[in-house]
Amino acid sequence: MTENQNGTMPAVAYRRNLPVDDPESLLDVELPVPRPGPRDLLVRVEAVAVNPVDYKVRQNADPGGDARVLGWDAAGTVVAVGAEVELFEVGDEVYYAGALDRAGANSRFHAVDERLVGHKPATLSFTEAAALPLTSLTAWEGLFERLGLRGDALDQTGTLLVTAAAGGVGSITVQLARALTGLTVVGTASRPETVEFARRMGAHHVVDHRRPLAEQLKEVAPEGVTHVFSTTGTDRNLPAYAEILRPFGQIVAIDDHDTLDIGVLKAKSISFHWEFMFTRSMFRTPDQVNQRRILDRVARLVDAGVVTTTATRDLGPVNAANLREAHRVLESGSAIGKITLTGF
Repeated sequence: MTENQNGTMPAVAYRRNLPVDDPESLLDVELPVPRPGPRDLLVRVEAVAVNPVDYKVRQNADPGGDARVLGWDAAGTVVAVGAEVELFEVGDEVYYAGALDRAGANSRFHAVDERLVGHKPATLSFTEAAALPLTSLTAWEGLFERLGLRGDALDQTGTLLVTAAAGGVGSITVQLARALTGLTVVGTASRPETVEFARRMGAHHVVDHRRPLAEQLKEVAPEGVTHVFSTTGTDRNLPAYAEILRPFGQIVAIDDHDTLDIGVLKAKSISFHWEFMFTRSMFRTPDQVNQRRILDRVARLVDAGVVTTTATRDLGPVNAANLREAHRVLESGSAIGKITLTGF
């Protein structure tokens, strides 16, 4: 397959909603190299990471037989820029999550709006950097925009609960909260290896999310919890959150539910927030460029040794077989940190 910027390129796509064990659930294809729009960068993709959004789209969004490319975590090199690009130049090394309503990055070349892109951390490889964008954006927006915590304010007091603290979002949330706030960070994990990973990411305490949370949290946070970053099981855990949160506490959630019984939060005037890092790009909000600023800030924290990559397992080149394996692991709920793929 060619890598000519003016011709075609290798990519991985899906055409039908199929279970991951079906060899046609993801396919190796060859597609035209995209042409960058006025504010777009054309990036030569060197590495990608996989997130739950990838398999959720593959399972539920019917492309009607067309080849739809997934992938919303990438790192690579800018090879062309649109006529109105102001923030980057050809040759810049970048990392980003992109937009859900455009083609994903599981392709050799990818067009992305410059306002959603950050300069890659200089101290990380493309593979290590690819693990960070989507989860860093989700964690940063959840902590500092939805929950209203103040970055670089180590005088803040309180306790933050982060569920699934060894997962993709949980592990970077723990790092950012530990590095930039004075909160006591409590993570949840259930296996020895996930407990160890959550502690390595910076959790002060780790409790078992397979056991009742309220009892365990009363032991490590006897005065109660002030903030909850709920990455999974929000519907199941809401009664426990209502019990352990202090009055006027806050919850931010990122998982998917059709209905939630938030009435249990009223007595304590607990605030509930949603965080979805694709909101800015999906609705073309005037502040889309904030995602570039967040990614550049995270890159500086990485290069200063304050934050580390959450990449834990690389499955090899970007191809259909390797991406099917990545989807399978994520669907099983057994992943620790982030799964990456490198090269084509």
